[in-house]
Amino acid sequence: MSEPLIICENLVKIYKMAQIELLALQGLDLTVERGEVMALIGSSGSGKSTLMNILGGLDRPTAGRVVVGGRELLKLSEPALNTYRRHEVGFVWQQAARNLIPYLNAGQNVELPMLMAGTRPAQRREWASELLDAVGIAHRRDHRLDQMSGGEQQRVAIAVALANRPELLLADEPTGELDSVTAQAVFDIFHWLNDKYGLTVVIVSHDPQIGKHVARVVAIRDGKTSSETVRQAVETTVTREAEHHFVEYTVLDPAGRLQVPEEYRERYGIGRRVTLEALPDGIVIRPIPGERRAVKALVESDEPPPPRPSWAGRLSKMLRRQRGSES
Repeated sequence: MSEPLIICENLVKIYKMAQIELLALQGLDLTVERGEVMALIGSSGSGKSTLMNILGGLDRPTAGRVVVGGRELLKLSEPALNTYRRHEVGFVWQQAARNLIPYLNAGQNVELPMLMAGTRPAQRREWASELLDAVGIAHRRDHRLDQMSGGEQQRVAIAVALANRPELLLADEPTGELDSVTAQAVFDIFHWLNDKYGLTVVIVSHDPQIGKHVARVVAIRDGKTSSETVRQAVETTVTREAEHHFVEYTVLDPAGRLQVPEEYRERYGIGRRVTLEALPDGIVIRPIPGERRAVKALVESDEPPPPRPSWAGRLSKMLRRQRGSES
């Protein structure tokens, strides 16, 4: 069996701003197989966008190991990281316009990354035509953004992301601004590209229903992988047709630690400590009556914290407050 395309081991990311430290990733572990279409989900501040930026080479982890396609991203020089971003990974954002230039038509947008990479004109035109046809929008090649719908723009954005033939496609909420029918079409395109080109697709979303569109969903909570949901096909005895069932697994880290979901901690009054009881067929976790609840990890945002006011700003604010009390 070949090595996974993505390997993350004990990833830690700390954002620092003045005296503030924000822990966005807390020892995250993840593997993604080559040719897989999978999703990462989590609430705002869970760390999923931070992980996306690290996988895309837009940010570096504070500690840990991240390998994509055999490359250890933390060890790459800046020029090597630029090459990785340009050729090995493609991005699709929630806002399609982030991938596109409004005064260029669809074909010119797709050709632009190849132009910057030094691809010959004939090869650019041929590959751009193939990609636009692959995403079902070849007839819009000569149209600009203001002449296309949101779904059509997102299709062009997918083609742009694949212009330099990356092995990995990262999609950050790619259907967040689309209706359900158009969103389904976008997911269908991801699977078609996966089948045709062997593309590995990682989709970041906050929607738990995304499990209907991918084979595996990994949930991130407080900067760690907490659970993994796998879709399994089961043949029915009556119709002999496959029905899809979803099985959720809790993920243990290499040290054997697991995250107990908040709803379970609330329901059973689980505090800072528990007892483990070994049974013939497994282990039972039991709460300790009256145990004080654990302090929740402080992970409020995937982005660096806002800068603190300068001392001059604080002094000015204090003086204005003083003048107000004297008047």
